Amino acid sequence: MNATTQPSEYELNNNQLRVRTIKAIYESHQVKEEEKTWLTDPIVEGGQVYEMFKHLENETKEYFIALHLDAKNKVLCKDVVSIGSMTASIVNPREVLKTALLSSAAGMIFIHNHPSGDPIPSNEDRAITEKLKIAAELFNIRVLDHIIIGQDTFFSFKDRTDILY
Repeated sequence: MNATTQPSEYELNNNQLRVRTIKAIYESHQVKEEEKTWLTDPIVEGGQVYEMFKHLENETKEYFIALHLDAKNKVLCKDVVSIGSMTASIVNPREVLKTALLSSAAGMIFIHNHPSGDPIPSNEDRAITEKLKIAAELFNIRVLDHIIIGQDTFFSFKDRTDILY
């Protein structure tokens, strides 16, 4: 957007007041970017998800995100479920599943970060993963993984626990 200024004059009690008026001029720009492969390629392993959300390692608050997937594990949408504090975020299975049902998700992957940098899951992380899996099964939605992002590393529930089996 460009702006131009033009002087305008107004009278005020026999004194002259000079005012500049700013007029906005709008321009349209087209930006072309390469298509993100995670929009077209199926997600097959936790490392792909980590690369997509690696930027969360720099956040000072805990983010909990749900990726909704179609039957071929392609991303339908990303749902930022909760932005919490430095040590916790509130995740309600009802809210997670409401958006999954609206997007007609066949599967889900959960992602959250640990601002401390340590991706090892807490007892609360394990409990919410189990609750979400049980709730999703009621609607025939597969929970494929829960990735915890730490500093330069990640933890995959699918690869390192038996909760998702």
